[in-house]
Amino acid sequence: MCRRGEWADKCGSVKERKENKRETKAMPVPPIVAYGCRNCVAPFKLLVTYSLHSHRHLCLHLHHRRRLLYFLRTRSRNFPSHFSPFSSFHHLPKKLNCFLTGNSLFFRMERFWAGSGISKNKAMVEHLQHYGVMSSKKVAEVMETIDRAFFVPDGTPAYVDSPMAIGYNATISAPHMHATCLQLLEEHLKPGMHALDVGSGTGYLTACFAVMVGPQGRAVGVEHIPELVTSSIKNIDKSAAAPLLREGSLSVHVGDGRQGWPEFAPYDAIHVGAAAPEIPHALVDQLKPGGRMVIPVGNIFQDLKVIDKNQDGSISVRSETSVRYVPLTSRDAQLRGY
Repeated sequence: MCRRGEWADKCGSVKERKENKRETKAMPVPPIVAYGCRNCVAPFKLLVTYSLHSHRHLCLHLHHRRRLLYFLRTRSRNFPSHFSPFSSFHHLPKKLNCFLTGNSLFFRMERFWAGSGISKNKAMVEHLQHYGVMSSKKVAEVMETIDRAFFVPDGTPAYVDSPMAIGYNATISAPHMHATCLQLLEEHLKPGMHALDVGSGTGYLTACFAVMVGPQGRAVGVEHIPELVTSSIKNIDKSAAAPLLREGSLSVHVGDGRQGWPEFAPYDAIHVGAAAPEIPHALVDQLKPGGRMVIPVGNIFQDLKVIDKNQDGSISVRSETSVRYVPLTSRDAQLRGY
């Protein structure tokens, strides 16, 4: 039998434990969702650990996080007005599609880990590795070799994990999306293989492909804006892929990417940097049996599709993650603003 004092102590301990439990449940978490998952639910562990120590003023309570995740799952295009903590993100526009173009469906993490602290290409890659965006050593090596600074417009922060406008209503995708696509295609970008980059833009990913397939392979970029083709060749010529451009194993062409580039087909790997309303048959035809294509598909709601061509010519399709890209369309439509 417990004495009154002992009973009071025990009750007090139980009460303290309950209060601690309630406090734990109310622990604030940051208003960010990681780089992208199949179900749009974030791997918060590393991000929460980092953010709770460094950015407490940017945190949301648990019920806000639940409402945020529900909002992302439903893919609403506008921020709900009751999310007052978003006032901290004064640099974010109101509409998701304004800053998610070329990104996985997530909140930009530049305020957390891609700000002024990243001044070198290698540091950008290391951060992508640290936060679980990139696991492949080969992809990390390639992204360190091809400096992103040569492929973004002058005066823009080259190493921020965000898509950037490059003119002509086109964008360069965010680094985490480049890493994602390179990892998905890695086994199809071995030395001697052929790779096609549709909507090559600034030439960044085409240059990465060229380094991976090497001088015995072939990396082809197709872009329907002639001015972008000209500038992309200049960008590549400043990068580590310049020797491959001069030797001819890397080339960029003006053309309608929806029709591919039959001259160097079939391709082991095809990447499409804009969202098609449906999978283009011409690109499937130019995909080699055993090859893989990565392409965003959809209009307002888009998914990054992974298309594998079997040896018998049949294809298998799966969705990797939700994304937001500019549309894959005609040159005139793009210049008009779609």
